[in-house]
Amino acid sequence: MRSIFIIFLLIMASCANKNKPAETVSDTQTSSNLISILDTIWQTEQTPIRLRDSLMKIYGAESEEYNEQQLIYEKNHIVNEEKVRDILDKYGWPDKTVIGEQGNWTICNVIQHSDNEIRIKYLPMMREAVKDKKLEPRFLVRAEDRIATERGDLQIYGGQMKYYPETKSFNVWPVFDPINVDKRRAEIGLEPIAKFLKERFDFDWNLEEQIKRSEEFEMARQKNK
Repeated sequence: MRSIFIIFLLIMASCANKNKPAETVSDTQTSSNLISILDTIWQTEQTPIRLRDSLMKIYGAESEEYNEQQLIYEKNHIVNEEKVRDILDKYGWPDKTVIGEQGNWTICNVIQHSDNEIRIKYLPMMREAVKDKKLEPRFLVRAEDRIATERGDLQIYGGQMKYYPETKSFNVWPVFDPINVDKRRAEIGLEPIAKFLKERFDFDWNLEEQIKRSEEFEMARQKNK
């Protein structure tokens, strides 16, 4: 009888472990655990993106190879966004002494790749993190420009590119006052727009072209209001 009771307890314990929810970010409080979680997020978020972009250069942005990696990235991103939101909602913006610069980069990339409502939700937290020296301004700039482009507004700092199917090429999303974009970028410690776009996207910045594109964009936007 005693043996039967012990077996019963073991079966119940086994069932309990199976039904126990997986450990979430909220359950981890040590720096090493947080870094481990963020490292996993980085790899699962960035690996398909890098492969996707490499395949795009070979096969194009409308190819099956490109779309396959895009789907993998999108699936991973759903999980990664939940983990990042869990961290921020539980602890606020972690200090750099806890997660390092790579941790900041990871969190910001996930936010950047999320829907606009997510970026808008965490924008005040990002601004406070910059104020408290927990986050570099360049990460905040990316979020602010992305929010503007998603709203259909002119971007401020010029870091966002868009794929235009009609020309089958990428170009800068139109920029507010392109003549003074480098002044705005310098004020927050960013390199000139031409240098950034060349190094990041291998794209040549043409001021005259971008002035014209921004003017046309704004005229169309005002017309459609």
